[in-house]
Amino acid sequence: MRRAVTGSIAGPQAVTTGRSFDRLVNFTDAIVAVAITLLVLSLVDIRGSSDEPTVWKTIYDHSSEVIAFVLTFFVVAVMWRVHNRVFNDLRGYDTTIYRLNLLWLLGIVLLPWPSALYGEGFTGTQVEWSGGQGLGGAGMFYWGTMAWISLMSTLISRHVRSHPELLEPDAVRAFRHPLRGVSFTVLSLLMGVTSLFAPILASWMLLLLIPLSIVLDRAERRVNAENAQADGAGASPA
Repeated sequence: MRRAVTGSIAGPQAVTTGRSFDRLVNFTDAIVAVAITLLVLSLVDIRGSSDEPTVWKTIYDHSSEVIAFVLTFFVVAVMWRVHNRVFNDLRGYDTTIYRLNLLWLLGIVLLPWPSALYGEGFTGTQVEWSGGQGLGGAGMFYWGTMAWISLMSTLISRHVRSHPELLEPDAVRAFRHPLRGVSFTVLSLLMGVTSLFAPILASWMLLLLIPLSIVLDRAERRVNAENAQADGAGASPA
């Protein structure tokens, strides 16, 4: 069934639906696609030299830039997946969602720049940070941008949870642990600060997300199972 072009609900903000909402989603996806493609520009200018007889030597000498590209590519892909999961359950958007989405896109569009700066801070296996400060704070710039994107995504999710009128009637009532987005935001900021004096350690700190995700996944599965059981009990005849 086709959605109405616009709609309003009881409350301080009107909910925009239909083609306007579809255009917002398409606009967002197009910007993410362009931004994630621009990440590769940091590798395009890499050229071999007489001291690099093979392509593998060239890749090794620029391994930090390659790692920064791959890391950023997959992190952006994960962030888009989280964003997409939220928007798939929406029937429309209000002013708050529109503004938060623009701020989320601002971080996505900016990310290729700090990603390129962060990759240039390393050469081969040796760290060459200017003044020992992470290329003048490139690590802080990079992880700070990641924290901004995560924070905007978290705020979008929190707004949606507190405004069920934005959701499709048949949206699945799935619990997403509120600490998930906050955890990545805080961890990104910690990695940014750590990169100022221990850049290698900052990069490895991302592995902390693995045990954290396992704990949060278990909490989410437990709550979702309880919700499903409660929904089933409520639907059963007396």
